[in-house]
This record gives sequence, structure tokens and C-alpha cells, in this order.
Amino acid sequence: MPPTELEMSQVKQSFEDLRPYLEPTSLFFYDALFKRAPELRELFREDLKGQGMRFMNTLGLILADMEKSNGSSVDYAELGRLHATLGIRQAHFAPMEEALMESLGDKLGERFTPELEQAWRSAYEAFSRKLIESGKIPA
Repeated sequence: MPPTELEMSQVKQSFEDLRPYLEPTSLFFYDALFKRAPELRELFREDLKGQGMRFMNTLGLILADMEKSNGSSVDYAELGRLHATLGIRQAHFAPMEEALMESLGDKLGERFTPELEQAWRSAYEAFSRKLIESGKIPA
């Protein structure tokens, strides 16, 4: 089920709250991801700092795009194909979701309420489904 307007508003606001901390949040994300799925480490460059900032910037673009009603400014097919060529598979999205939730919880602290977590999960489900389907990411 796609996120509601209220959920998207909450997600976007919490992302804005993270903006001053995107770099440490992104590094925390990759640590959490590799603890859950160590086999994914080989799919990423050594420069996790740069990779993490690209991840956070892309996440910000996707969140902004999700609120648009007049067409998408993100090429989900291209972004999905890029991830597929790097070796990302559908099964990798689950540990990525959990790593993202842990990262958000760590950086937002008490502000990461169960309601906000559910809003983020709804948003993550919506954009990951778009990436998987549009980019034909294999199972």
C-alpha cells in the first residue's frame, strides 16, 4: 500500500531533520547492512563515505519525487537497471530496509516513533517496488 500524504509528510520532515547528519547516518547504514548481510560488502566500493552520500542524495530525490502528481523526475528504470548490473537482487532489499530503519532510529532517537517507522516502511516499500519492477531487478 503506498504511503499516505501524512506519512510522506512525516518521512520528508524526518529526512530534512537528518540533513545535517547525512554522512554519519549513511556510514551507520552500511555498517548495519553489512552486519545483516555480509555478502553484500563485495558489491560496494571501498569508498563507503562517497557511496553513502550518493545513497542519501538518491534517497532524498526519490522522496521528493514521490510527492509529485505530475509525473516522475526520477528514472526508476535506469536506477533499477544500474543496481541490477551491480549485482543487487530483490532479496537484498529486505536487509537494506532493516538497516535503514536501524539507522533512522539511531540518528532520530525518540523522534523515530512507531508511527514514523511505519511511514518510512510504507515509503520504502513503494520506492523499492518501483525500482524492482521498472529496473527488472532479478529475484
